[in-house]
Amino acid sequence: MAPSPDVRSTLAPWLHVRGSARAVDFYKSAFSAIETYRVDDGSGNIVARLSIGSSEFWVGDESPDHENFSPESLAGSTARMILTVDDPDAVFAQACAAGATAVHPVSESHGWRLGRVVDPFGHHWEIGRELQ
Repeated sequence: MAPSPDVRSTLAPWLHVRGSARAVDFYKSAFSAIETYRVDDGSGNIVARLSIGSSEFWVGDESPDHENFSPESLAGSTARMILTVDDPDAVFAQACAAGATAVHPVSESHGWRLGRVVDPFGHHWEIGRELQ
């Protein structure tokens, strides 16, 4: 059966963290993310959908019972987020001011202006834009 022409295909990563409510607050501060959906289980664990520009991602607490682990549990992450923005220098600085740690400063390489930070929850973010 063919998909409905009204259904749009999207792909949105789901970041697992320890302390999802704190993570949502961080992403709002670091990347000016907007919270578009939230479910709270009443004990402090949440699942939230966030948007940055036209991109979306999800954040929720890790759930080892469902094999969803945070970078803290894995001692590293299995994916890297790539955030493409008009002004990578400003967003990089904003993320660091919000509590991210610089991994690589913003510089020009491979046709991109790009820097990398790690957020307080262990996820790495490349922040950049393609050079003209």
